[in-house]
Amino acid sequence: MRAVTWQGREKLSVEDVPDPRIEEPTDAIVRVTSTAICGSDLHLYSVLGMYLDPGDVLGHETMGIVEEVGSAANRLKVGDRVVVPFGIACGTCWMCTRGLQSQCETTQVRAQDKGAALFGYTKLYGQVPGGQAEYLRVPQAQYGPVVVPAGGPDERYLYLSDVLPTAWQAVEYAAVPPGGSVVVVGLGPIGQMAARVARHRGAVRVIGLDLVPERLEMARRHGIEVLDVSVVDDVAGAVLDLTDGRGADGVIDAVGMEAHGSPGAALAQRAAGVLPDSVASAINEKVGVDRLMALLTALALVRRGGTVSISGVYGGAKDPLPMMELFDRQVTLRMGQANVRRWIDDLMPLVTDEADPLGVLDLRTHRLGLEDAPRGYDLFQKKQDGCIKVVLDPAARRSAASEAGEPR
Repeated sequence: MRAVTWQGREKLSVEDVPDPRIEEPTDAIVRVTSTAICGSDLHLYSVLGMYLDPGDVLGHETMGIVEEVGSAANRLKVGDRVVVPFGIACGTCWMCTRGLQSQCETTQVRAQDKGAALFGYTKLYGQVPGGQAEYLRVPQAQYGPVVVPAGGPDERYLYLSDVLPTAWQAVEYAAVPPGGSVVVVGLGPIGQMAARVARHRGAVRVIGLDLVPERLEMARRHGIEVLDVSVVDDVAGAVLDLTDGRGADGVIDAVGMEAHGSPGAALAQRAAGVLPDSVASAINEKVGVDRLMALLTALALVRRGGTVSISGVYGGAKDPLPMMELFDRQVTLRMGQANVRRWIDDLMPLVTDEADPLGVLDLRTHRLGLEDAPRGYDLFQKKQDGCIKVVLDPAARRSAASEAGEPR
């Protein structure tokens, strides 16, 4: 089959790789119909290469059709249309039964002292082949895959794999009171959906921050107040003016480790990227720092006694935080990988609603063939051609191969 493989820093190629097969009774094989590029995939593309090997298959936002089912995964049947959560969880361990599927004790990557295994996301999280491919082996299929209705475009359901649960959890963690205010820092895919979810859940004032015109315009279409940080001289002052002089009840950092405006950390990240993997990983795990501009902005914008919710991915071991200020202002921090299955029951009625209350059909800006994945990553990283969300479609190549009599 064909799959998107990492070959080096900012270097991808679509290669022939072995077909996945059932390895455990709890496995299933899914024929991929849509798979998206996530903002956290860009971290692998640019920053976290020391945890990848050439040939690793990327991708963790995937849906498709069940082709094979292991003997212990028989809640699924061949032909089911499923969305695959990006985290791999068993559903029955102590963590899973408490809604912390991202910390699943069955799939925890204990060798790296990390939480649940993730699809397509480095040695730190199990080095499980990802879903930017024609087929995907799904471990723990007795629990993980979410069966969705057969009708409608994939984009109605695809974001249940990551974007929507991550956004929902970000809003939940922000603890915005009824009628309260929330600021979303960064209007990429997660930020877009977090802003819409916050509005849907009753926040009266939802303010989105970004500097990319297309992102700002998309948020405006969905009733979000926006601040263009490239032209607003005093963002904190502007937010104070919009929130009765207090700051926002909750602030969501939807950016993470590669924020604009942190030149020193950016230089350190680039330097680590050219070191041997063993050296770079040791540095990152002991003294590494992130670009913290988005997080520092979030901390500055939250009111006293408010909550900052972090959904953007960070990877530094020694990130400095203004602890005196946070303590004095009684700020709560909440963060972590999304517990996807915990939020599915909340989200399913919204994505199946023909009225599309969260605007899931207005997020994807580019749908490309799987073979065009390197171009999709480049567009997404550089924010070119109005790119906000890229979805990859393996079907065109698969159809051509079938006509030629090639194996899958």
